[in-house]
Amino acid sequence: MIDKLIDLDQHVFIWLNSLGSETYDGLWLIITKFTSWIPIFAVILYLAFKRLGWRHALLVVICIALLITLTDQTTNLFKNGFQRLRPGSDPDLADLIRAVQKRKSFSFISGHASNSMAVAFFSYRVLRPYLKYMGFFFLWPLIFAYSRIYLGLHYPGDILCGYAWGLLMGTIMLYVYAYLRNRFFPDQKSNLDNPTNSEPVADGQ
Repeated sequence: MIDKLIDLDQHVFIWLNSLGSETYDGLWLIITKFTSWIPIFAVILYLAFKRLGWRHALLVVICIALLITLTDQTTNLFKNGFQRLRPGSDPDLADLIRAVQKRKSFSFISGHASNSMAVAFFSYRVLRPYLKYMGFFFLWPLIFAYSRIYLGLHYPGDILCGYAWGLLMGTIMLYVYAYLRNRFFPDQKSNLDNPTNSEPVADGQ
């Protein structure tokens, strides 16, 4: 069963990777960099501080920083434990794929997928009542993670499992955030307390 899943994973990867073209390699090399997304993060951060107040927004930022640290380190445990070669490092695929980039580290699970999904899910759950259109933020992990397939760095299975792990880590951090928020801002409610509440009151400046 596992062998069939791995074989399917490789075939889907080869197909998706083959859709790439040298014309767009430069674009995807930009997309795959975390720093390329900083303007979007900056806008969301600005709006969060404006709507939540600096103390509550700072708590959200601290939780996100902890979330990234937790997700990134546990993802590395998976990589070192499974030691799955990246597609571009697999000699059996050398003549079948476009390896735009190569890395010596292992493939399973994808750090790009787990980190981006963890942050997107946590941010969406926390900021949805305060900021409109937060659902569009999920485009980031989708595009961000696909860039790894395009560049020949991850299999689809690496991405999907990374998403699942990111959702789990994001859920855990939501409980941490809810505990801290209720302790420091007991009068403030959020969508974590009442999903139908769309107009929570921000804490004071």
